[in-house]
Amino acid sequence: MPISKDSPASPDIAPKTQIIDRIEREAGVPDLANILTNRLAPTDLQSLLLEVYGQRAKRREPRALLEDQVSNRFIRPSTTSPARLLDWDRVAFSRLPKVFQPIELSPVCPLGTVSALSPISQDWTVSTIRNTEVVSDSTNVLALECATRRREQKDFSSGKAASVHLAASHRLLRGQKFGVGPGTRQHFRVFTLCSAGRDSGNLRFETQTVSLHIGFYLAALRGFLGTRTALRVAISDFGSNEARPAVRSEVVEKFQSAHKKVRIGIDQDRKQGRGYYRQLCFKIYATPSNDREQELVDGGDVNWTQKLLNNAKERLIISGCGSERLCELFEPTASPKSTKRP
Repeated sequence: MPISKDSPASPDIAPKTQIIDRIEREAGVPDLANILTNRLAPTDLQSLLLEVYGQRAKRREPRALLEDQVSNRFIRPSTTSPARLLDWDRVAFSRLPKVFQPIELSPVCPLGTVSALSPISQDWTVSTIRNTEVVSDSTNVLALECATRRREQKDFSSGKAASVHLAASHRLLRGQKFGVGPGTRQHFRVFTLCSAGRDSGNLRFETQTVSLHIGFYLAALRGFLGTRTALRVAISDFGSNEARPAVRSEVVEKFQSAHKKVRIGIDQDRKQGRGYYRQLCFKIYATPSNDREQELVDGGDVNWTQKLLNNAKERLIISGCGSERLCELFEPTASPKSTKRP
């Protein structure tokens, strides 16, 4: 899923500063970090680091690789059944509304893709020595692609460019340590959606697009989990103390009438995601048989395409479902339904 919205935007600065001071003292090069950061061109720093890691790699023994395979938290394979994950992807892609285009993402993206757009520290990603970073949140990458495609449209400058809707299933790698023990992992697969368009007034783009995302997830989860699993949707309007009429009528009431067996309501007490989402956001929960309710989907509107395209009229809705969480929490009860597009 998208990066946890209640996570700190930056790590504790004091220990990091102390470590850098120690490194500079031991290397005998005062202000080393600043020199590497500000005095070297990105390509020169890349060449330097490639040489350093090339020499280090030559000195490694095969037994060290085996030790890393066992102990390095970034390396261990997923414990989730790949067949189960594939079943979920098949169902999810088959339920995508036709306006969405599925794309296969690269394992890496531009350096700063997450930290330059959202209030998340660069330490929460795995940066590479080639001025890229391993994808840690596919919604940020999809936002870049959406912005690129909107800008390339001939009528973008007139404000009439068509909305762009993208979907991806991708394995993410996170740099921060979540903890130890069963269920904790540094890499995991998510199914994500991203929709970019232009403000049409009165929250129309936001409410219509959030409804589009929610409708997809409900259809996909029903197709994968069956009709007996209880689902609940919680809508939050961060743009007002009380949910505005447009949110109630265009999202909550419409879904209440269309999905009689799904609990849908307003959650104005939500704290998670404030400062990350702008106005409208949602969560989808499911309850396994004889167990407690579990969060599966999170999404909402962000201002990333406004930053990328330098246009305050741009609107963006992102959402994601943790594929491994879904597959591990809910055991299969029957074969997935037909994967024909509706």
